[in-house]
Amino acid sequence: MVQIDPTLIRWSHDEADRAGRPLLVLLHGVGSHEGDLIGLAPYLPQDVVIASLRAPLLHGNGYSWYPLSTPGEPNSGPVDDAARAVLEWLTTVTDAHPTTSLLGFSQGGSLSLQLLRHAPEAFAYTIVLAGFVVPLAGDDAEAAARDEVLAGLRPPVFYGRGDVDQVIPAAATERTAQWLDEHADAEQTIYPGLAHGVSNEELDDVNAFISRVTAPAELTE
Repeated sequence: MVQIDPTLIRWSHDEADRAGRPLLVLLHGVGSHEGDLIGLAPYLPQDVVIASLRAPLLHGNGYSWYPLSTPGEPNSGPVDDAARAVLEWLTTVTDAHPTTSLLGFSQGGSLSLQLLRHAPEAFAYTIVLAGFVVPLAGDDAEAAARDEVLAGLRPPVFYGRGDVDQVIPAAATERTAQWLDEHADAEQTIYPGLAHGVSNEELDDVNAFISRVTAPAELTE
């Protein structure tokens, strides 16, 4: 059973300054670590508390959320295990925060969407950068039922990727775009010339998306 080690989490704020702020959980890509995405903190909304998690499995000089297999088409079982581990950790911290949201890059992006499938009402918004949705196993009725619930709720999702990304296969990004159209209120943007990374333009769009989906209802009517 995989678990999140709370002692390895990188936070944007000291413990005394976290309570009462919205929580944004960062999930890094394969082979990376908790010190990677925390570097985005200065470029994200300053009213949130950011928690950058370390994935539980060793992978080269870094870590992964689940074992690699066919690119863009992992076995869903280990992804579900990682999602349950993150959800278990979240039960220890979410009472201190009015909302919880997700930002995942690459493999962390696939985990973000799997978390959304497991707990569709738990997250204020989900941001997927250069990631993909994990395909369902054909005989997994429980997972199909979760997707049906998600399609009814249509939570807000931002999906950004580059048009020259050579890491995530085109079949996976096409599957993800269609899945998001069917299951979420999704803002999808393709960035010309961007490879497997994050651009300043994309971060500007992420911030605009967060502002839109977190604005008080009376400002959006």
